[in-house]
Amino acid sequence: MGSITTQEPLATNGTSTVPTQAPIETDLLIIGAGPAGASLACFLARYGLSGIVVSAAPGTADTPRAHINNMAALECLRDIGLWEQCKKLGNAGNTIENYRWCETMAGEEYARNPSWGAGPRRGEYETVSPCYHMDLPQNLLEPILVKYATQHGFKVRFDTQLLSFTSDEKTGKSDCLVRDRVTGLEYHILTRFLFGADGARSIVMKTLDLPMTVFPSGGTAWNVLIKADLSHIMPFRDGNLHWCMQLEKDSSYLPVCRMVKPWTEWMIVWLPKGPHVPPEGKSNEEWITMVQDLIGDEDVDVEILRVDKWVINETSADVLSRGNVFCLGDSIHRHPPTLGLGSNTCIQDSYNLAWKVNLVLKDLAHPSLLDTYNTERQPVGAKLVTKSNDMLRIHVGIWEAIGSMPPGTPERERLAGLKELRSNTAAGKERRKRLKESLEDIKHEVQALGIEMNQLYTGPGIYAHDEEGAYELQGREVEDADLYHTPNTFPGRRLPHVWLNTALPGPLVSTLDVAGKGHFTLFTGIGGDAWRDAAWSVYEKFDVDIKVVGIGRGLEWEDVYMDWETKKGVDEEGCVLVRPDRFVAWRAKDGGREGERLTRVMMAVLGLSPHVSV
Repeated sequence: MGSITTQEPLATNGTSTVPTQAPIETDLLIIGAGPAGASLACFLARYGLSGIVVSAAPGTADTPRAHINNMAALECLRDIGLWEQCKKLGNAGNTIENYRWCETMAGEEYARNPSWGAGPRRGEYETVSPCYHMDLPQNLLEPILVKYATQHGFKVRFDTQLLSFTSDEKTGKSDCLVRDRVTGLEYHILTRFLFGADGARSIVMKTLDLPMTVFPSGGTAWNVLIKADLSHIMPFRDGNLHWCMQLEKDSSYLPVCRMVKPWTEWMIVWLPKGPHVPPEGKSNEEWITMVQDLIGDEDVDVEILRVDKWVINETSADVLSRGNVFCLGDSIHRHPPTLGLGSNTCIQDSYNLAWKVNLVLKDLAHPSLLDTYNTERQPVGAKLVTKSNDMLRIHVGIWEAIGSMPPGTPERERLAGLKELRSNTAAGKERRKRLKESLEDIKHEVQALGIEMNQLYTGPGIYAHDEEGAYELQGREVEDADLYHTPNTFPGRRLPHVWLNTALPGPLVSTLDVAGKGHFTLFTGIGGDAWRDAAWSVYEKFDVDIKVVGIGRGLEWEDVYMDWETKKGVDEEGCVLVRPDRFVAWRAKDGGREGERLTRVMMAVLGLSPHVSV
């Protein structure tokens, strides 16, 4: 399945080969080769599926754009063996461990927050994932994904634009008209599944006319990519994001200096001080002057590599698919880069969708399983859009506390806030208090472990009917579910990361590496042998593989730190069933009627029968 065919052979004309008018046929057509489309091709390819990716772009991303990669997304790439490649190319450690507010890059620092797993919470981050945060720019990540996809069965065609498509409700297929932008040749691709990963101007999304929740624009921002060697400045200023307040400047924009390559390449993002600030285009010479002012060292040579304008959006899709056409990535959630969740959410959209498409395409699950993509991922995208924009609004509190003022404010008034911040007065004390409170709020951006990891899936793809009630926040999640993550095995939560080993010690292995790999996994313990027979029985009935993993003394894996014992939430005779995307589908707290119970659950998850009690 997933093969690419043509209805007629290619016609040869002299030394060139040109296609006939017959459409190309494929099971899988992905529009867009960015983080969403390219990662979807990778995840589908790992199941042995093949298909086509077309992108209107001439190649992979030519600017860094998205850059922060969190643990939840990197775990998806780890599952298909790409973690080591990401580690080699991404920046981590001290280069990304601080989030700063300063006058200029070389000037006075006003505040900083530890970020992306650094600082006092480092150990907490290390206990919840075998991966860690890194800064891996989009122009380095995309080639990794495209290479994997093309080496595992997908054909990727750049400079190829989707012009239009129509879907046949009876056959479930979509007829897509595309144009080769090099030759001008137009041809049709007939596909069983169509995936719109074609960005914020998505033709797929527009054609489907799916409902969207849209709030007014937050204004126009500018990205200025530069080369500038700041190595002499950066000691004691480590970090990948630096807000340069420039209080002495009367500007309509407030810039953040983002590290791309330590410490020689940077992306300067000029954000408007309000949604109604008019776009201010500049010449290269003007941008260079502005960048040198921002750096605070006129002796630094600055080279402008690229200037891009973009709009601060607050838009999310209410519905993600129709029939066999699915949208993902920026086509369904558009937002500012605060929180750093853009490409991370794209990758997780793809990871969620791929295993479901695989099972439906191979007739191992009912097509209704595909509906759970919307049930599970739409709330995640909608929350991302809201939280990202809320965080940008929170930043205003820091700007005001330090003394940043609206455009047109006289210099004396602009500097009054900074003077007050330093003063031994009641007003100064109050301003310092506001700054501290705003810095605490910003932790919800740079230490947002809960936002990144606390997804709770519900609906038919999850079997929670054996639980006593709905999920209740656990541990420090009760204190703040955006900041904290308490790993557990409640159905719909992600499988907890626990380090395992063998009786004769060898390398530590994560539960996440034991699970995944394209199959369901059933974790059990001493006394859980009957679950192995149950898993085999399910395989014989439905041809869906369930890998059984025993954790306990004398079993294939040892719970060396007794961490699984704390997090598993079931007895030794019970089990935890994990989906291919490493989310918990169901758990049985004890043994008994193993074959009957597991069969019932798998039929429900695969959409082969309604939920029924036994």
